[in-house]
Amino acid sequence: MTLHLATWAVVFIPLLWLYLLFGRGLFWRIDLSRQPLQAAKQSVVAIVPARNEAEVIERSLTSLLHQQHVQLKIILIDDNSSDNTAAFAKSLASQNNRLTVVSGRPLPPGWSGKVWAMQQGVEAAQRSSPDYLLFIDADIEHDPENIASLLSIAEAGHLDLASFMVKLHCRTLPEKLLIPAFVFFFFQLYPPKWTASNNNSTAGAAGGCLLVRSDTLQRSGGLQQIRGEIIDDCSLARIVKRSGGKLWLGLTESAHSLRPYRTFGEIEHMISRTAFNQLRHSLLLLLVAVAGLLATYIAPIALLFGNTNIAVLSGAAAFALMMTSYAPMVRFYRLSPLWTLTLPFSAVFYMGATLHSAWKYWFGRGGQWKGRAQDQQRSEESLAR
Repeated sequence: MTLHLATWAVVFIPLLWLYLLFGRGLFWRIDLSRQPLQAAKQSVVAIVPARNEAEVIERSLTSLLHQQHVQLKIILIDDNSSDNTAAFAKSLASQNNRLTVVSGRPLPPGWSGKVWAMQQGVEAAQRSSPDYLLFIDADIEHDPENIASLLSIAEAGHLDLASFMVKLHCRTLPEKLLIPAFVFFFFQLYPPKWTASNNNSTAGAAGGCLLVRSDTLQRSGGLQQIRGEIIDDCSLARIVKRSGGKLWLGLTESAHSLRPYRTFGEIEHMISRTAFNQLRHSLLLLLVAVAGLLATYIAPIALLFGNTNIAVLSGAAAFALMMTSYAPMVRFYRLSPLWTLTLPFSAVFYMGATLHSAWKYWFGRGGQWKGRAQDQQRSEESLAR
């Protein structure tokens, strides 16, 4: 590197990590918020969109049927599954009248698959006029008090929308390398403190377990407002916050994903499905994101191999701050502290997946999930942005 560039990096990279550590809402801190549980008076309808979830649907629905301290009804929307998802769900419904199974209608133009399924669940839920709607992914298993805990947080904080980032599957080598990093990067994008602040426009939410007041959803314009979105959770949080709603986002250990990621390819597919959409299909934002990842996660390593003591010390300081910020997430997933050393490699993987996401979008295969390409290029203008 040139002298000018080296001087810039020596000064800037540690300052960048100081900003991330202390200036971005302390996003890296793990706050497992809890409220005293009481018998809830508020009624809740859980809406579970499901498409080809036969392997996990019984465990997921059974855990919802076993929820305690909450008045909970469950509506599963079978989103035109080609496996036994509907059959398994109907079998459970025949044994418990709190569970209703709705056969999904054909996907209309302009709607993403999941949001359309959610909309059908909302329509069915309105018949019982619930206080809250709970959007649940079909591959989540809940501890008996999980929903009551989220409801207690919403009631205590007078919240309009509250969501749990559930604990993701983290057992295989690819998962240990990439899943804690996925949650770390998510909270870096959507710091919970910023999400909760009415003075900040940041609006994050986790769709695996998302609770919203029924009247707030109606006031926000309903799911019609986000009908074409593939990042439905954060899009819903955004319209709620814009309408004056109060948000909360946090981690939980009382709900966990049943979906394993056995290979690096499966995780790459999960990331690339939405990464370029997150960047609003902008080539400029893509270049900025790549540059940002390189400066944040790779430059500290490059400085460690610098030819001056000050460069090495700068790189060491930045790398130490990086590991400090990542350590709480590594502990949350009960991994060895040595996994903090892998964050730069995880960042490179996510950078590659983001580039692949852009490539798929430009070639008409964006947002692919369960047989649907939901993030299509609408015009050639996005290539020039």
